[in-house]
Parts: sequence; C-alpha cells; structure tokens
Amino acid sequence: MSGTNKAAKPLRVVVLISGSGSNLQALIDAKNKGELPIEIAAVISNCPDVQGLARAAKAGIPTLVLDHKTYASREAFDRALMAAIDAYTPGLVVLAGFMRILTAGFTEHYLGRMLNIHPSLLPKFQGLHTHQRAIDAGETRHGVTVHFVTAELDGGPACVQASVPILPTDDAGLLAKRVQRQEHVIYPLAVKWFAEGKLSMEQGKAWLNGELLPASGFQIESQEP
Repeated sequence: MSGTNKAAKPLRVVVLISGSGSNLQALIDAKNKGELPIEIAAVISNCPDVQGLARAAKAGIPTLVLDHKTYASREAFDRALMAAIDAYTPGLVVLAGFMRILTAGFTEHYLGRMLNIHPSLLPKFQGLHTHQRAIDAGETRHGVTVHFVTAELDGGPACVQASVPILPTDDAGLLAKRVQRQEHVIYPLAVKWFAEGKLSMEQGKAWLNGELLPASGFQIESQEP
C-alpha cells in the first residue's frame, strides 16, 4: 500500500463577467496564493473590451467574448453561452458581475453548480442600486451575499453573507466601496468551500459541512468603519 495520496485535481471553473472583474481578480489572487484549489479554465464576457478580460489575459487565462447584442433573442444567447461554457467542462460556473438575466433553461442546466454574488443582504434589495436603496430605507447594516443561482433573480439559496455598518456619513459610493472589500473576502471563501466539497445545494437549500445553512447563509460581520 502506497504511503502517498495523489492530490485531488483542482476544480475547473468558468467565470462569467460583464465589466471590471474585481471579483475575478480576487479569485485569481487567492488561487495564486495557494488558497483556492481551482483552475480557472476560462473567462467569458458578454461585453467586449472590458477590464475583466485584461485581468484574465494578464493571468494567462483563456478568454472569450459572446456579445449578447449579436443574438436574436435571450434564449439564443443563452444556448450559445451554454455551449461555450460546456466546452471547458467546468465543475463550477461563477458569475462575477455578469449583468444578464438568465433563462430558466440555462439556470436549470447548471443548478447546484453555479454561484452568483449580489451586493445586498438577500432577500433584501434584489436587483439594482442596492447601496442607495439600503441608505434610503434607513438600514443600519448592509452587505453582500453569495448564493446558488436558480431561475428566480437573486433568489437562490444563500451560502454566505458579509455585512458592514451603514454610517451617518455614508453615500452610495462610500458604502459600495466597503461592501466590495467584503465581496473580495467571501467570494473566494465560497468557491473554496465548493471546491473542497464542503458547500452544496440539495433540495433547493444550501448545505455546509453536511449541515443545513440558515436562509441568510453563513454570517460574517465586519466592524470596518
């Protein structure tokens, strides 16, 4: 009997972006530090010439642009995107600022193996302009959620949330910057858990280490001013 075990193969991940790719960069940095047992097989963008593509190219990651404007329908674009993703045989699809509403067929195809990050403490403030909406609503805390993707927009089971206090001096821009720093902490963490087999989606719920997570996911509170 051999005394050595073969290291598990890194999880193949495809990352979808539409813009600057700051969460993509957080994943690249964590991988380069040896903190993430993944291989980013490709980065796919629906928008050409965005910064995220340059980040991927600098890291030596294959990139692909599928411009949604060149497709006749949402369904046609999603079919092409699905084919492009599946060509890389990923175990996980990561939405990192991918600004598309996905069809039910697409989300069903990747059910349980697609994560998204949303800048609010879901289920509060689904959709856009979350930072200003949190301030306007008089919330005392705001934050970010990593969740599994389902057909319901920003409605899949939460994996992990990080929150920050809302300060009297905050505007949407200042609050967004503090929340984004937490994004760069919890997205690599959730991907790590998934890659290590600790995080899963079963029966429409998120599970961590074999235990059912609460509806709001694993909680991280930052006291960052």
